[in-house]
Amino acid sequence: MIKLLLMTLITTSLFASFSSKLIDKDSIKPISGAMISDSLHTIKSDSNGSFIINSDENIVHIKAYGYRSLSISTDDKNESIILEPITVKALYLSFWGANINSKTLKKIMKIIDEEKINSLVIDVKTEYGITSYKTSFAQANKYGSANQRTIKDIKKFMNFMKSKNIYTIARIVTFKDELQASNNPEYAIKNAKGEIWRNHDNMAWVDPYDKRSHEYTIAIAEDAAKVGFDEINFDYIRFPAKTNLRFSKKNTQENRIKAIGDFLSLAQDRLRKYGTFISVDTYGNICWSNDDTGIGQTVKSLAKNADYLSPMLYPSGFARGSFGRKHPANSPYIVIHRSIDNIMDEIDSKRVRPWLQHFRDYTSSKRQYRKFEINEQIRATQDVNTSGWMMWSPSSKYYSNYFNK
Repeated sequence: MIKLLLMTLITTSLFASFSSKLIDKDSIKPISGAMISDSLHTIKSDSNGSFIINSDENIVHIKAYGYRSLSISTDDKNESIILEPITVKALYLSFWGANINSKTLKKIMKIIDEEKINSLVIDVKTEYGITSYKTSFAQANKYGSANQRTIKDIKKFMNFMKSKNIYTIARIVTFKDELQASNNPEYAIKNAKGEIWRNHDNMAWVDPYDKRSHEYTIAIAEDAAKVGFDEINFDYIRFPAKTNLRFSKKNTQENRIKAIGDFLSLAQDRLRKYGTFISVDTYGNICWSNDDTGIGQTVKSLAKNADYLSPMLYPSGFARGSFGRKHPANSPYIVIHRSIDNIMDEIDSKRVRPWLQHFRDYTSSKRQYRKFEINEQIRATQDVNTSGWMMWSPSSKYYSNYFNK
């Protein structure tokens, strides 16, 4: 008993106690439920915004939904710590546009300077598996992932983003990965004949049940966090919406949900030491489904390990007759508002940041999405109190004076 007590006292003495109180920069009110982390564990602030964390590390990271993250030295003895609130207003920057000298980025920066845009979603790893800059992940580099990179100097690129106070989101495609699958056929998804399966755009996928596919993508995500991205956005973090495929485990709903959950749990563990937020992309119908729709995603399961949920609420993506509308694309406000409102019993709307549509309707109405349609979508996110929005234009072409909301 005495030996155990001595060991406890020795162990405790190795850890320094760091405490403070978290305050909202604008309202000067305390922030409860914020996550304070070192590389090993996380605690939360209480109802008064106060916290105490025991750690032998020099830096702790603070995250709270709807705020910019903050890394702070444990040597700082401030009675209070100020967090800056942010409503993310993001434009998607494609792989080919992710270059300081590209015309695409220059046009986007003009919009950022003139309007209320404060964030960019930047392609870091694409569906093909290529990366926009050369990461420190040797395995991917060996496959040639960085051979076509558009960002030659990632430090310079990130310094430019920070100089503009841009909230940076790294879009990382997860299980749809032609490069990884073709170089690792043993854990690529197979068709009924046992051959590597490729979808309609001739891209192979890796098996979400196989831990090697988890380690691969998370290694790239960790590098993105290390170079300074504020958030990691996992896209295609799902099973293919296709039947009669072969996996390493029995493909049941329970197994699918667990596989995606295991991936996100590992991602949280690996990214904790950087204080990086994690968001996950989903189909828009996740807001209306009672099951995983065969792909391993539900609001409840994703909310356990992701900070933000990003459903692709493109009005054009909903079937004719949805929301009682012949053409849902003609009712952008209703699609966005009702969809998010429908999941508020399962996740706080502050943890929802949807993808919005910035492209022509491809269904029967063929409606052009211009200023009115863009702002109706944005207005819906404001009225339902989300943490912001992300605008999807496949070519990253946007127009000035479209983002008044």
